Amino acid sequence: MALAPLPPPGRFHELSLATRDIRASVEFYERLGFSQTATTDTFGHPYGVLTDGRLYLGLHQRQGASPILTFVRPGIAACLDEFAALGIELTLCRTGEEVFNEIGFEGPHGESVRVLEARTFSPAERGAGEVSLCGDFAEVSLPAGDFERAQAFWEPLGFVATGEVDAPYVHLPLTSDHVDLAFHRPRLLDAPMVVFRAADMRQRIERLRTLGVEEQSLPRGITRDANALLTSPEGTHLLLLSGEE
Repeated sequence: MALAPLPPPGRFHELSLATRDIRASVEFYERLGFSQTATTDTFGHPYGVLTDGRLYLGLHQRQGASPILTFVRPGIAACLDEFAALGIELTLCRTGEEVFNEIGFEGPHGESVRVLEARTFSPAERGAGEVSLCGDFAEVSLPAGDFERAQAFWEPLGFVATGEVDAPYVHLPLTSDHVDLAFHRPRLLDAPMVVFRAADMRQRIERLRTLGVEEQSLPRGITRDANALLTSPEGTHLLLLSGEE
């Protein structure tokens, strides 16, 4: 049976995070229950990848945009016409026989996207039920003032909007085969969030508190009793929500 064609960006690879201190970031995520996985020597800067079994976080000790939604599509150099046909203007286009091929572009609300020629790490060996203390990874949520515009941009890239949701805050979920996105109002939090959910989130948060993990003020309308907002050393916001996906 023939495989379904890949969406233009290919398969989701990692959420790439720029950090000034990769050791501090690695220690933070390991404290949350993430584990490291083997990386290649593709990049010239210090690079490490941590995972909870579902989400891969690529830590890049460099300056630049962060976070970046990073995908892999082999033969990316031959696929540039697809992006042009979608009206996407590339902010990065590095292709050729002597370089590691990659392209980059931005979504309508400034979200950064990167497409690589090949993987830069090996999948981790974690059990299916082995999740981090954060619970189950649900989605990467991005601030957007215009949900319709976000939907119009991302659906041709392989995502499907499932309708605006009011609870626990107003957001627009978009699903895909490899990673789910969501868009929230900037007044909730004017920054991207990595969202986790778990039915036993209250107990998980208590465990994190005993480990000394600091919490930030939650976005308006989200109660603190069974929810929490963490901020990593490189500035990534992790929203922990009580309830199933």
